[in-house]
Amino acid sequence: MCLDENTLEIFNNIFILLSIILPLLFIIFLFYDKKRKKKFGYYLLSLIIIILIIYFRGEIMNINICESDKKINNTTTTKAVPAINSDNYVGKTSKGYTIEKKDGVYFIDGYLIVNKSYALSEDFIPENTHLKISDELCISCIDKEAYKKWLIMKNDAAAIGLNIHISSGYRSFGYQKDIYNGYVTKDGKDIADTYSARAGHSEHQSSLAFDLNSIDSSFIATNEGRWVNENAYLYGFIIRYPKGKEKITGYKYEPWHLRYVGLNLAKKLYNDGKWITMEEYFGIDSKYK
Repeated sequence: MCLDENTLEIFNNIFILLSIILPLLFIIFLFYDKKRKKKFGYYLLSLIIIILIIYFRGEIMNINICESDKKINNTTTTKAVPAINSDNYVGKTSKGYTIEKKDGVYFIDGYLIVNKSYALSEDFIPENTHLKISDELCISCIDKEAYKKWLIMKNDAAAIGLNIHISSGYRSFGYQKDIYNGYVTKDGKDIADTYSARAGHSEHQSSLAFDLNSIDSSFIATNEGRWVNENAYLYGFIIRYPKGKEKITGYKYEPWHLRYVGLNLAKKLYNDGKWITMEEYFGIDSKYK
């Protein structure tokens, strides 16, 4: 059994009040009721009531808190709580977060990580997606929870006259390899590495990330782009490659690229509009070896 955090707090406060008020009223009643005899037995009963209330409050506090943003199949989005399996343990980040590798996927403090330092295996295919992945490219093959939050965000934007849509969703390892190699042929490896991920290093393969609208830096100059930048975190999304953080993420500013991390982490990374990268937050690098 589990309760959400607010409900648990309400129960806790109720039991605290009961443990104080009820026994106190009971004792006052007995003290002023001159007709009752064997007051010692009633005092004993009041003590038992106090003990029972304290006991049941303790039981309530042992109930687990429900967390909708915990592990989702093989695409963990937010902090997970299971015990560390020594077979999966990789090490600690510079900020003390635990790094694990499960089925070819890196997780830091329970969050799936993909960047230049941490890659997805070639055979990794997300399973918990809105549409089942059956091709190398799929716009709606997004993690189920992320897709639900995306629809809410899209509808909220539409309600105020804004049109946001997914232009690029899931990409397979092979598809990303072809894209990257094409950019290398066009601009050279050094330049391509600033705006395109090598195969296995793209968040699109995780099903937790997607690109919006124009896929161009001009997106931030639109009403849609500004709204997304200021409100995406309310739905659990982050601007994965913020402006001014190019040396940290390894990629140029991409106002169109969203990554789902869940409400808790998204709010922290939003940082009142001064976006923090996942690299900064967890204390990791993003550099090709």
